[in-house]
Amino acid sequence: MGTEQKLIRSKMGLLELAGYLQNVSKACHVMGYSRDTFYRVKNAYDEGGVEALYEQNRRVPNLKNRVSLEVEEAIVAMAYEDPSLGQKRVSSELTRRGLFISPAGVRCVWLRHNLETFRKRLKALEDHVSKTGEVVTETQLKSLERAKEEKISWGEIETEHVGYLGAQDTFYVGTIKGVGRIYQQTFIDTYSSVAEAKLYTSKHPINSADILNDRVVPFFEEMGVPLLRVLTDRGTEFVGRPDIHEYELFLAINDIDHTKAKARHPQTNGICERFHKTILDEFYSIAFRKKIYLNLDELQKDLDSWLKRYNTSRPHQGKRCQGRTPMETFMDNLPLAKDKMLDMKFDLAA
Repeated sequence: MGTEQKLIRSKMGLLELAGYLQNVSKACHVMGYSRDTFYRVKNAYDEGGVEALYEQNRRVPNLKNRVSLEVEEAIVAMAYEDPSLGQKRVSSELTRRGLFISPAGVRCVWLRHNLETFRKRLKALEDHVSKTGEVVTETQLKSLERAKEEKISWGEIETEHVGYLGAQDTFYVGTIKGVGRIYQQTFIDTYSSVAEAKLYTSKHPINSADILNDRVVPFFEEMGVPLLRVLTDRGTEFVGRPDIHEYELFLAINDIDHTKAKARHPQTNGICERFHKTILDEFYSIAFRKKIYLNLDELQKDLDSWLKRYNTSRPHQGKRCQGRTPMETFMDNLPLAKDKMLDMKFDLAA
């Protein structure tokens, strides 16, 4: 029995109970209806029978208030032309073209087409370009670049293959008596989640470059693919004057692009943040309770053993791993990465 049939049955029950009791007020009290509702139901039943008790749809659209098809198509087209324009700007621009509509009217059209926010208009532009293959204008290109930056700032990392983008961050481990503060430099391949970590006693740019030079770059060279880009926050160990900053110089020498996270958006480098929580829970919290470390080398040795298990034995449930280990994901994607690198070389040669 559907909802509407249940309502009809309830209304008929109200009328029958009132007739049986010969008391409208008492029937309404028992059935939970008001006297006004009773008389509206009774009048409808007397005039049209059971059919009149069905709910009538009161939301009849007033088509006289709907904008013309020409104006609506112009508003949608402008959303693709320049997604950055707000409703007031769109209204003013259309007025200059001889099409008159208020900013509120523009928003109503956006709502009908799911374009009411800047991010939705950017997404619509991306989908439109990918489906039609149209050549984008300079304005559209700027909007697409802004969309890419927004995705990165909110943690939506675009990575096409292994080596395409690495994420690097600094993690404060704690203090060891006789050694001092311990910092961990973390590197993660964002496609496969293969991770590297090395411990230091300071947050210095040379240490940020050292992990890349000692472990990361040799690993990718051994696998036959280059590291194309690195994402970091704006800490002083990663960002500085390009001509004197050790980390910036290392990236330039090795032809690695550097993407900086948006200020005050820690979720940008969320893959490293999540890894830090994992390594804290699964390694450091246990290791420091089982053993007293007297120097950095002992802790690094145990960290390397844990990293080996993390990369080769621990299944991941992420978007790309899907139950595989990071190293399995890396090796499965490696042929595709090499093909893309080969295509890139041919394009550059041409």
